[in-house]
Amino acid sequence: MTNEIDHHVGKRLRRRRRLLGLTQSQLADAVGIRFQQVQKYECGANRVSASRLFELAEALDVPVQYFYEGIEGRGPAAVPQEDSLEPDILSKKETVDLVRAYYRLKERPRRRLLDLARSLDPSERSADSDVA
Repeated sequence: MTNEIDHHVGKRLRRRRRLLGLTQSQLADAVGIRFQQVQKYECGANRVSASRLFELAEALDVPVQYFYEGIEGRGPAAVPQEDSLEPDILSKKETVDLVRAYYRLKERPRRRLLDLARSLDPSERSADSDVA
């Protein structure tokens, strides 16, 4: 039986796959499994073995720890922590498109775009005025 951690790992797997613009079939081919297995991993229906998680991490160019980011605690009591972001914001096509476009920019325009976005955020403005 799967648990909340299996669901969390599956969400992180889906998030990274989509960010890279890979289909489930492409990811499955990269690690030598069928796309249906990737589907089951992503929805948390099947647990990912340690060796398979390692292969997936290599195929997605992330460390194995990536899949556990956002989980606090140790052992069976560990549960995913809530982000300040909307739970599945990185699963939205608009977010993925924005991130892809951002990383296609060179370093200087990326920094300027990030500065612009921060300047438009009211909470950032109040934090800046506290510093000044």
